[in-house]
Amino acid sequence: MVVRITSPHSLQRTLNYNEQKCQKEKAVCIFAGNYLLEANQMNFHQKMERMQDLIARNERTKKSNTLHISLNFDPSEKLAEDKLTQIARAYMEKIGFGSQPYLVYQHHDAGHPHIHILTTSIQPDGKRIDTYNIGRNQSEKARKELEKSFGLIPAQGKKAAQVAGIRPIDVQKVFYGKSETRRSISNVLDAVVNQFKYTSLAELNAILRQYNVEADRGRETGIVYKSGGLFYRLLDGQGNKVGVPIKASLIHSKPTLKNLEKKFRENETLRQPDKKRLKTSIDWVLAKSPGSLEALIKALKKEGVHAVLRENKQGLVFGITFIDFRTKAVFNGSNIGKSYSVAGIRASLASGQQGQEKAPKPAPETIQSRDFSKSLEPSPADGATPNQDGLLKELLEHEKNLNRVPAELLKKKKKKRNPNPK
Repeated sequence: MVVRITSPHSLQRTLNYNEQKCQKEKAVCIFAGNYLLEANQMNFHQKMERMQDLIARNERTKKSNTLHISLNFDPSEKLAEDKLTQIARAYMEKIGFGSQPYLVYQHHDAGHPHIHILTTSIQPDGKRIDTYNIGRNQSEKARKELEKSFGLIPAQGKKAAQVAGIRPIDVQKVFYGKSETRRSISNVLDAVVNQFKYTSLAELNAILRQYNVEADRGRETGIVYKSGGLFYRLLDGQGNKVGVPIKASLIHSKPTLKNLEKKFRENETLRQPDKKRLKTSIDWVLAKSPGSLEALIKALKKEGVHAVLRENKQGLVFGITFIDFRTKAVFNGSNIGKSYSVAGIRASLASGQQGQEKAPKPAPETIQSRDFSKSLEPSPADGATPNQDGLLKELLEHEKNLNRVPAELLKKKKKKRNPNPK
């Protein structure tokens, strides 16, 4: 089971997102926790008013008062509606939201079973439930416990991309200009934006392009760029932009440039402990002298690291970005150190090849392959050196040893018996 938690700025927009899914028959509201009525007995306004009433009791907390949680299960798992409800209720209890009003939606718009849970962090007394690091602490513990108690397929042990719950978008199956484009992009963004540690739009795009998505600010002279706007677009197999761009503000998780810039600052600190592990992995691969950038990239994938080359319009490589799927940290090579920039990597690869050429493995030599036709006492005219003299002395010693009889072939003397044994 994979869990994703976001804190949207608008309860109404997030509720509207799930309710629209229901209207299009792509989702069903299967449970309403701590409501007076059942889920199927309430309309949009009744569902919102219950939570909005609590939010109004804390005027200071205007932004981080809503939680939007998705629980994602393995595609092979067939979970009935009542089982999903049980899992949702147990999860909310374990993270400390069991007494809060919450709505559970079962979505049918992806290749794997999953549910969305919408709730508020404001309690009846107006106090806010602390959600700092809730994903890393309470949620992670709850996930492991639920996997055991409900017999779910665990998220741990799978490949990094599978754990993230995302696959590259098949653009041939997306109808450009329709809601499927937004949904496809949203699924990728939900998995990437809050899970990976990146510090710039370029680093974020290095990850998104693995899934045929790109964040685009438009031309520097354009209105979108100057106003701080941001679009998300689909890419085809060759990395070309296709389809209709989707405004960041129209995506329910609100991955706008302003919100991403907050992530940039937070991730700068969060990713620092991951730098040493990534550096060690690169050093380990370089020590094996891969010989080329292509071979290096291939070898790093086996270590769980994707190396993405950055090219200019002319196709010239000017940089390299490393995505560590084990720690979900992203670094430009130059941020790790000068020797890990694309120029430094190339220099290391070149020096490794030169070292191999200068120091070939010597072929084994035997005494029989030596030329003994020359005099063992070379004259100065022969160009003898002290090293050669030493070598000849060693050979002569070895020749003398050949005439010796091995000790094991000598007749052994019998030991005298002790006439008075004890």
